[in-house]
Amino acid sequence: MASIICDYKVFGLLEFLQIHPRMVVRPTSEQELNIEGQFDFTASSKKHERITDSYQLRILVPPLFPREVPTVYETQSRIPKNGSYHVNSDGSLCLGSPLRMLWKLAKAPSLEGFADKCLIPYLFAISHKLSHGGDLPFGELAHGSPGELMDYVKLFGLETLDQARTTLCYLGMKKRRANKLPCACGCGQRLGRCRFNAKLKKFRQLADRSWFRAILLYTK
Repeated sequence: MASIICDYKVFGLLEFLQIHPRMVVRPTSEQELNIEGQFDFTASSKKHERITDSYQLRILVPPLFPREVPTVYETQSRIPKNGSYHVNSDGSLCLGSPLRMLWKLAKAPSLEGFADKCLIPYLFAISHKLSHGGDLPFGELAHGSPGELMDYVKLFGLETLDQARTTLCYLGMKKRRANKLPCACGCGQRLGRCRFNAKLKKFRQLADRSWFRAILLYTK
């Protein structure tokens, strides 16, 4: 275990375990870092009351973290396993669209950053829904690829699903090729001449072209 902690020290594993002392590193036959146990949190929002709750979780941290997003499973069944609670078919928790998660991780590239920006907001929303019923408190996109694509419309600052698909397509291309094509924002200029291109440069820093091509296939 000592060697694993050393490898992940730069990503704040020790800090994460200090903040969440009921979570521990468990052995795994895979390359991921396996963290399991009781995840306690307290959170609130401007419109919703303070919630203190806990879930039994398994967090699998990929070797390329933070350029890859951890996968989280609930190990005791409090959360209904269906799309209404944003649980994927393999049992993993759907914390948000993949690109949104990478965007958040880039701003807080540590395990506690992941917990604070990605995991706790999801658990807060689920706890509120379990207690009060109704919709998730922060608004809700459709589960699966339709919701992810709508999230990309917002993330890119665009207006239509087709514009978001085109943007994903361009992110999957070499920059030189994409810059010669009509800009996805609808301005009528080539991408290389539009200020929208500056926004895409930031997203290109998050993942390689093959990652964006895979995301595009999933959203079709």
